[in-house]
Amino acid sequence: MKDIDTYIQTFPKEVQEKLNCIRNLLHQIVPEASETISYGMPTFKLNGNLVHFAAYKNHIGFYPTPSAILKFEKELAIYNHSKGAVQFPIDKPLPIDLIEKMVRFRVKEQLQKKKK
Repeated sequence: MKDIDTYIQTFPKEVQEKLNCIRNLLHQIVPEASETISYGMPTFKLNGNLVHFAAYKNHIGFYPTPSAILKFEKELAIYNHSKGAVQFPIDKPLPIDLIEKMVRFRVKEQLQKKKK
């Protein structure tokens, strides 16, 4: 994939809507972030990788780094998740508030990293 638009267009309409929802939310929260494709996934960068997201057959993968997974572990308990990723079921609404909290947490981390 060369860009996020091309990536999103490869999925069915319902999945495109979820991916665009995440993308739009990221632009609202952190308009200064740049977007690219990294590891074959849409990626937002702010002083390095901020978050990645991707679509799969049964879920939307969201990759906010291990620190955000650990920080929001209780809220993520209802989702399949691992050290650095969470799976949001494709047939359920996205937890926009939770995604927003994780992104804001990551923005703070990345801005602190920049100061060091």
